[in-house]
Amino acid sequence: MAKARAIVKRRKAVSNIHKITQTMQLIATARYQKCLQRATASKPYTEKITEMIQTLSRMESIEHRLLKRNEESDRVIVLAITANRGLCGAYNAALLRNLLSHRKALAEQGLKLAFEMVGKKGLSYMRFLGQTVDHAVTDVEDQIEYSRVAEMADRYMAAYEAGEIARVEVLYTRFHSMGVQRPTLAQLLPIESPGEEGEGARGPRTEFEFSPPPEVLLKKLIPETVKIRLYQYFNDAILSEQVMRMTAMKSATDAAGDMIKLLTGQYNRARQSQITLELADIVGGAEALK
Repeated sequence: MAKARAIVKRRKAVSNIHKITQTMQLIATARYQKCLQRATASKPYTEKITEMIQTLSRMESIEHRLLKRNEESDRVIVLAITANRGLCGAYNAALLRNLLSHRKALAEQGLKLAFEMVGKKGLSYMRFLGQTVDHAVTDVEDQIEYSRVAEMADRYMAAYEAGEIARVEVLYTRFHSMGVQRPTLAQLLPIESPGEEGEGARGPRTEFEFSPPPEVLLKKLIPETVKIRLYQYFNDAILSEQVMRMTAMKSATDAAGDMIKLLTGQYNRARQSQITLELADIVGGAEALK
């Protein structure tokens, strides 16, 4: 009976884990729905305004500090967006692997790195490696205010316009679909123009008529582009985190359910063997009394 009791104890523990993971799956699913609405609502606007600014940056008559490279600086800011919590599959591990690879590539180019980290998981890992983090944000859960993102973007733009940094890069997990989320490195500053072999480079150049003048219009439009792009990166990262947590918790719930079925079968067999032995003892005792 000792074996059957051990199985019962283990099955109870697995059942508790099953309840916890199922609850976490439901919570992640509810958060996923809200995050999906935010990410998809801002994505068309972000893509269109970015495309327009990139097209304008190819025009020789357009001059703006955020469109030009800072050749005199060798300092690069890398902002990595990780999670505050675990239990989300390979979300944090995949992003941090890409961060270390990118750090090595930049070091080989002789560039000075300034790391800025979003999320407790990324911050803990960088501290474990003995890497200095210049700025950390550890209170972002399933939503971030646009005003806060705008403050970060303003700080980056001010440093870039002052010539203190060569560029600003953002490493985040981009959401493609429910089944595909990939770590992506995006250049926030300077705003890149379409490649010479890209789709935007083919065909005649588009001429624009500005009202108000280009200097006045771009002074407002370009900073807004930087802010909305950074905001979209945060939304994609948070959405990807919820999707991967939902998937991880579903896998854990299914595995716990399979384990409960296995333990139930083992318990039934152990109990049946125990009953058989007890009946054999009773029959043997009865025969001995005759």
